[in-house]
Amino acid sequence: MQADQSDSSAVIRPRGEFHSLFSGTEGDVILGSKDGVLFRVHSYTLKTTSGWFRSMYSLPQRSPSPDQPTETIFVDEDSMTLEGLLKIICGLGLPKLDSYDVIEPILHAAEKYDMPGPMSVVQALLATPPLLSDPLRLYAITCRYGWHEDAMMASKATLTLNLHSPEHRSTLQKLGTDALLNLFALHRTRRETLRRRLDDPPFVNDSGDTSCSNCGSIVDYHTWRELKYVIIMEMDARPLGDTVCNSGLLEWPAARACWDAKCLNCDRVLYDKTLTMRVIRECIEQLPTTIDSRSSPLPPPYPAPIIARSTSEP
Repeated sequence: MQADQSDSSAVIRPRGEFHSLFSGTEGDVILGSKDGVLFRVHSYTLKTTSGWFRSMYSLPQRSPSPDQPTETIFVDEDSMTLEGLLKIICGLGLPKLDSYDVIEPILHAAEKYDMPGPMSVVQALLATPPLLSDPLRLYAITCRYGWHEDAMMASKATLTLNLHSPEHRSTLQKLGTDALLNLFALHRTRRETLRRRLDDPPFVNDSGDTSCSNCGSIVDYHTWRELKYVIIMEMDARPLGDTVCNSGLLEWPAARACWDAKCLNCDRVLYDKTLTMRVIRECIEQLPTTIDSRSSPLPPPYPAPIIARSTSEP
């Protein structure tokens, strides 16, 4: 039996203890983990679930002999990884796939041995809460294995993260160039699209002095300009925008100053708080949410309501 020495070997090594689930005498091949645990399995199971083992067993094999001990194939995986892999392909129940430290070695082994079954099982569990709790790592895995729809789902979940935070650097370094650029493009597109929207009607023009709609005196919309800056900075740190809509527009000092701003001449409130908050929320809800949506055509500009109060209002 021939095997790639970098992946596995059939050389004689000190025999270890059999795993309790794979210790029966009916198996005709023994796999040995790198930490010395032995797993007896059927070669038929390996051949039908693994392209790697199927190719290996297609090579000329030595004739079986009752005098010869069952050959042990030592592999590079540890016992925990090998146990999880074999439990899946042997139908012994799923291992506990609730952390990346468990699923990443299994995925690596399944890819190496060309085992689509274990990979599809892990893929089916990607949307479970334990794995969704680390969306950036989830995105890295889905991109690594070409799971496009899952990568879109994971990219949406990353919108709660600030990709510039040092804590994410190690995970980002594992991404391929395209995957990395697509993710940064999504986050940046949300921020910059909202920045442009806040400069368009129905929002007021803060680029210079304008007239009060009630008395005609000169009005400086600097409070709106300062609020826009705070909104964009928050979108940079958390592109999802939920903190803008849910608390920021109510609690930020810049927001309170904006809603309290009045014309110095007629004492009229300059901004319609309710309508402004509503349109900002609608703008954020219209932003692209996944890596696939970043190149979609932008929706048309919003029509009125006009945010500055009109003269007909009390």
